[in-house]
Amino acid sequence: MTNDGQPIPVIIDCDTGVDDALALLFAVRHPGLDLRAVTCVAGNTDVDGVVRNTLTVLEQAGAPDIPVARGAALPLIEPARSARHVHGEDGMGDIGLPAPTRTPADVDAVTLLRREILASPRPVTLIPTAPLTNIALLLRTHPEVTRNIERIVFMGGAVACGNATPVAEFNVWHDPEAAAILLTAGVPITMYGLDVFQRVVVPGADVRRLRTSTEPGARLAGELLSHRPATPDVGADGEAGGIGDAGAVCAVVDPAGISTRLLPVEVSLAPGPTRGQTIVDRRPRPGESEIHAGVHAGTREQALVDVALDVDVERFVKLYLATVLD
Repeated sequence: MTNDGQPIPVIIDCDTGVDDALALLFAVRHPGLDLRAVTCVAGNTDVDGVVRNTLTVLEQAGAPDIPVARGAALPLIEPARSARHVHGEDGMGDIGLPAPTRTPADVDAVTLLRREILASPRPVTLIPTAPLTNIALLLRTHPEVTRNIERIVFMGGAVACGNATPVAEFNVWHDPEAAAILLTAGVPITMYGLDVFQRVVVPGADVRRLRTSTEPGARLAGELLSHRPATPDVGADGEAGGIGDAGAVCAVVDPAGISTRLLPVEVSLAPGPTRGQTIVDRRPRPGESEIHAGVHAGTREQALVDVALDVDVERFVKLYLATVLD
């Protein structure tokens, strides 16, 4: 909720995907959020598959008629490189979901983003859970939207190690130039990266409870969670599954559930093994590189980002279950 008790207006930009679907299920059910639009981009699967999956999830969740728009089919420079080995051939775990009866908006994603941001009576929080191509195109084409953006909370990047490469997280790696543009938005930004993303895991008993629900949205959440097993470093528990991208939406509802530090962040755009890495500067002061370049002590050239370094796992699991099962 906002300070005056009104729901927070949000727009999700996604590449639905198993965990993007978990994020959508949470967003449409939490009373503190007003989901104004959903925009789709190529990432976990091709963009037309993302549109189809998004419409199906909203339908299964019993969501109101939220506008959904098709966005970029390709990154700004790179070819599209899907994650079907993680999310299945259809991007949704191949669990046999029906085709949607809903249809997408008759405008493209950038047009819908601009329209909904500027039309909102209060500043919007953007929640990108996907490669940042649509957001980069929006910021470059319509920079005036930033006057009505409260914050951008994006799932992407990593302080420690990556998943697409040893140092790069998938969403940033898929379109590094777009991620670099995001960091120049000129609005407050929170990075919900792999360091917290991988830790929020729903225990197997709760996943089974969701899967046996008679309510379609809760049952879908259970099926998706069972497709997304816990990573070995947090321990496997039967059907336990990580909420993934949904954690970024939880962080909008309950920002106290994550611990952040305002740190300089830049994206490696060079070819080679570091491409797509989010370089997070945790040094207490500038080093020789800045000193010898004539940079004044205490300054950085990189954008300052609220980087999530820790998460209250139990708090977010309870929040997610209470919302989806409600």
